Amino acid sequence: MAGTLRLPTASTAAAVTIHPATAVGEWLYTGFAEYLVGHGFAVLTYDYRGTGASGRPKANRALRMRDWMNQDVPAVADWMSERLPQVPHLAVGHSIGGQAMALNNGTTGLQGFVAIASHAGVTRAIQDWKERSRVGLILHVVGPAFSRLMGMVPGRRLGIGEDIPGAAMLEWSKWSRMPGYFFDDPSMRAAESAAKVNADVLAIGFSDDLWATPQQINALYGRLSGANVERRTYTPEEGGVPAIGHMGFFRRNGREALWPPVLEWLEARTTSRS
Repeated sequence: MAGTLRLPTASTAAAVTIHPATAVGEWLYTGFAEYLVGHGFAVLTYDYRGTGASGRPKANRALRMRDWMNQDVPAVADWMSERLPQVPHLAVGHSIGGQAMALNNGTTGLQGFVAIASHAGVTRAIQDWKERSRVGLILHVVGPAFSRLMGMVPGRRLGIGEDIPGAAMLEWSKWSRMPGYFFDDPSMRAAESAAKVNADVLAIGFSDDLWATPQQINALYGRLSGANVERRTYTPEEGGVPAIGHMGFFRRNGREALWPPVLEWLEARTTSRS
């Protein structure tokens, strides 16, 4: 896997690993990572295997979404812990990155983690019919067809982000049809894993996110029975921006209103280390 570790110029207060969303390159997280570094955090961003700089999707066609969650996320978390053993460790997960930690992956030793727009991605739960139709076409028709024919999905051409391995799309397609998402896949043992999470969790959603609605966020983070979960929902007006949606939190125009509350939450966990 390829990634970027940014270190503060002065002493390091804590370490933060940013686990990315599906088909999203680490470039999206650059601004937020630099913001945290400016406040004394060491920050790691990276690409999952078979995406971005971490290998071609066709060469990694057999990689599933569960492999990113169960293997990549904890491997990166372990590397960060070994690299910076003397400081508190925290994490930020975007979409599937937050899903991975909700299933207790990469959470060992964490003081807490923030989940941004992370939800149970059930297609039929999308309330806007146009978006539901668009997502359904990609996840249930076009994406699986490319996966079977080419071993990968040209995410850039389809407007869903980076190109991804075919097996990941097929598993995503399967879960998105299930009422409980991966909780309805017996091979995942997701409910059992979610119940083991015992870290502090901040789950953030946005009023204009057509995918990660409050109901779908709760469908995921309501399963963390052993964790201290705080939920927040922001509107674009509160963020001082015209729109946020599923990706907008990490854009630099969120620096003034959206990023400071997350920074404050992370900083509070660095001072409460036991």
